[in-house]
Amino acid sequence: MPGTIRGGDYSFAIGSAGSCTLLLQTVLPALLHADAPSVVRVSGGTHNPLAPPAHFIQRSYVPLLRRMGAEVSVELERFGFCPAGGGALTASISPARALQPLDLVERGELREAWAEAFVAGVRGSIAQRELAAVGAAFGWPGTQLRNRGLPAEQGPGNVLLLTFEHANVTEVVAGFGERFVTAEDVAGLAIAGARRYLDSGAAVGEHLADQLMLPLALAGGGSFTCPTVSDHVVTHADVIARFLPVRFHIEREHAACWRVQVVHA
Repeated sequence: MPGTIRGGDYSFAIGSAGSCTLLLQTVLPALLHADAPSVVRVSGGTHNPLAPPAHFIQRSYVPLLRRMGAEVSVELERFGFCPAGGGALTASISPARALQPLDLVERGELREAWAEAFVAGVRGSIAQRELAAVGAAFGWPGTQLRNRGLPAEQGPGNVLLLTFEHANVTEVVAGFGERFVTAEDVAGLAIAGARRYLDSGAAVGEHLADQLMLPLALAGGGSFTCPTVSDHVVTHADVIARFLPVRFHIEREHAACWRVQVVHA
């Protein structure tokens, strides 16, 4: 039977490159309602395809939770790439009496933008080529193109991160290095994803959109604009409404932008 949610120290060893961040996002909402603060340590994959990279959690997701009244911090201790894993992160979570609704319909002015190419146990020229492609696409100078070499034992692996810090929200777009995929193709996928977001005028990106839905539902309201309504968003809206007294109103703002609103049922 469901009982008191207990805070404390928790450790999870995934044992593969399975996503540390997805596991963290599973337990975090519950621990916001625990009876005491918690520290959660997770080992496994921190930067792998089909999951939010650790930097996305730190820069995009957690700051919005803080604006909603949550006391959460996430530290990346070691990178873990696919397929080796071996990464680690630690989250500190304090109970929140109540999350506050949040409206994110405008991203605000662009304050800073930069690219980072992380490589571990692979040729450094891969990072250089990825950054060169990003610089050419956006006209960015060298100060916005940052080569981040990692210790070889944290690899093999490569991730390219494009970060856009706006007044109201920060978006992180990732491209992951894979065997038989050129550095230019990795950069091209990240560039295309960034352009879709920037051209849409929406406040939050496609992936942040579905990740915000549960916190907003727990807060009892809020809204955001996003470039597209993914299958994740549609499914999430249906599942959440079966457990919490909220409903999601989803409507198109214009061709490249949708508005999602959470209302008390």
